[in-house]
Amino acid sequence: MTPDAHTAPDATATLLTDPRTGRSRAGFPVSGRGRVDAAVAAARAAQPAWAALTTGERSRRMLALAAAVEDDAEQYVRAEQAGTGKPAAEARGEIEQCIDLIRFYAGAVRADLAPGGGHRLPGRESWVRWEPLGVIAAVVPWNYPLLMAVWRFAPALAAGNTVLLKPAETTPDSALLVAEDARETLGPDVLTTLPGDRGTGRLLVGHEAVDGIAFTGSRTGGLDVAARAGLRRVSLELGGNCAALVLPDAPDHTCETLVRTATYNAGQSCAAPARVLTLRENYERTVAQLAAAMAARRAGTDFGPLNSLDQAKRFDGIIGASRARVRHVAEVAAADGEEDGYWRPGMILADLPEDDPAVREEVFGPVLTVQAVAGPEELVRAANGVPHALAASVWGRTTSEVLRLATALEAGEVWVNCHLEQTGELPHGGRKQSGTGTDLSVLALAEYQRPKTVTVNVEQ
Repeated sequence: MTPDAHTAPDATATLLTDPRTGRSRAGFPVSGRGRVDAAVAAARAAQPAWAALTTGERSRRMLALAAAVEDDAEQYVRAEQAGTGKPAAEARGEIEQCIDLIRFYAGAVRADLAPGGGHRLPGRESWVRWEPLGVIAAVVPWNYPLLMAVWRFAPALAAGNTVLLKPAETTPDSALLVAEDARETLGPDVLTTLPGDRGTGRLLVGHEAVDGIAFTGSRTGGLDVAARAGLRRVSLELGGNCAALVLPDAPDHTCETLVRTATYNAGQSCAAPARVLTLRENYERTVAQLAAAMAARRAGTDFGPLNSLDQAKRFDGIIGASRARVRHVAEVAAADGEEDGYWRPGMILADLPEDDPAVREEVFGPVLTVQAVAGPEELVRAANGVPHALAASVWGRTTSEVLRLATALEAGEVWVNCHLEQTGELPHGGRKQSGTGTDLSVLALAEYQRPKTVTVNVEQ
């Protein structure tokens, strides 16, 4: 793929790595200050015309973008696989979600969701206008390169903003593809992709002509973004380390579902189950069922590798420092030529103390830890006892008990007898150290808008 027309002379090439093999592959330009400045200026120039479109016309163009992605779906699948090593079925399902989400926001922007106006003051009539922030910098991670980008840019575009998309350094492929399709369907400079490293992201986030920032990534990265953003609007999604509370009357499919969702995308999902918490009476049975379910999973066929050498080293460091007793390790079935990739086995880690690194930190790999507690209140205390508060799940058949536990959990999203099931209609967002703001649903539109109240004196 060739650099787009805005690439400035300061852009330098970088080689990327195929995580399936560990070998270098074709790289992309790193956007430096000149490229960032030019892209921000172009996005700012394009934004008034994009915002001035009727919601119906903006919707029509976004539907055209969704159709373009759908037409090129297999190319997008290959682009996602190139940087992540995902199995084709995983990548294909995520591209389908992207298409659906763009279409959702194309429709959502045509609904009137603003606070009602009317006769609020004597002799006056008022209404509320929801106006775009302007230019949005969206910095997205490598675990779901296109899906996380769509989570950010679809509501921002629908609300009338232009978007500068900074993909992760290791996974720019699909972000560059969608920018090409956006140029044809939305218009020039409405959605621009700026490949690069952390320096590129910092230039973009710190740029004085950027009006709002959406960041998905680590807590450290989020704190850096917040410090650079100042008083500008910031939306942050910063990781999960999610708990799954398994009660003695949990459904038969519980452990199989937890293992499947914990290993999906090699466990590199912020909302994936990471910590299984159960009562002492149910502990040994739960560990045995989880181990049996993990025995049926294979890295290389059921899920892909870790994303990079840095991620593999981080994973190995946490597992190496853990005091857990490893109850089961799923096999790695890498294909010929892939033995040097960043493959890691699925693991069930049992008998962990509360301060164990594998419990306190988000491992971000195909791992489930299992802990036993004395009673239901201890389940809640242990689940809420980590800095993260993104998502959680409760597993049991007693309706009153599972709903009570779901209410007591500190998390932005809680599932009952399922996990990692999301749709564009339902909001997703973190609490505590998992971030601020809302992704998905019509509520995400407000992340990229600001209200203006207009009051008219009708007596003159």
